[in-house]
Amino acid sequence: MFLDIGGSMDDHVKLCEEMFSAAKTEFKHLEYFYFHNCLYDYVWKDNRRRHAERTRTSEIMHKYGHDYKLVFVGDATMSPYEILQPGGSIEYSNDEAGVVWMKRMLEIYPKAAWLNPEPEEIWPYRQSVGIMKEIMGGRMYPTTIEGLERAMRALAK
Repeated sequence: MFLDIGGSMDDHVKLCEEMFSAAKTEFKHLEYFYFHNCLYDYVWKDNRRRHAERTRTSEIMHKYGHDYKLVFVGDATMSPYEILQPGGSIEYSNDEAGVVWMKRMLEIYPKAAWLNPEPEEIWPYRQSVGIMKEIMGGRMYPTTIEGLERAMRALAK
């Protein structure tokens, strides 16, 4: 599970905490990591130590088997350059674009879903949401009961 933290996601902290608590009981083995806006070459486990204790995304790709399922949780609301351009991260100067890292992860872990806490009816008005939904192959779901059910069905296929 990869959780977007900070910025526009601050409005969704309570929902994400509840989702994380529920997920811990539903999955037999759950690992979680934080990122901000888009996945890049680093993630972290403790937001307070995000600059001091980071994990390379490539380490995750080598550590966990291809049978793992990915669940991203985030509103995907950012500037498109944060997804599409090297140096687009607002955390640090990333060498490769977020889309490159997302595609790498999805190639290794094809069973993946993105849960978006923003109302689905506003997604078409946010360019970055459309870009991320396309990268995810349409597998973006709202964090409603129906959306979660659809996401879990997609992960089970």
